[in-house]
Amino acid sequence: MITDTEIRVKGLQILAQYLGDIEMERFIALIQREPFDYTQWRQAIDGDDSIKDISKKAMALRQGKVSG
Repeated sequence: MITDTEIRVKGLQILAQYLGDIEMERFIALIQREPFDYTQWRQAIDGDDSIKDISKKAMALRQGKVSG
C-alpha cells in the first residue's frame, strides 16, 4: 500500500501529463469549489473515452447536464 502523499504526487503527475499544468490546477480548483460525487461521476465514465471526453462528461455531470 502506498502512502497518501505518494497517491497525491502520482495523481498530480497524471493530471499534469494529460491536462497540462494550468488545466490541472483548474480541475483541482473546481473539485474544491463545488460539491462533487466521485462515485456518480466514475459510473458515468466509459473506459474507451479519452481524458478530454472524461473531463467533458465530468463537467456536464457537475452542471446537471447528464441524464442518468
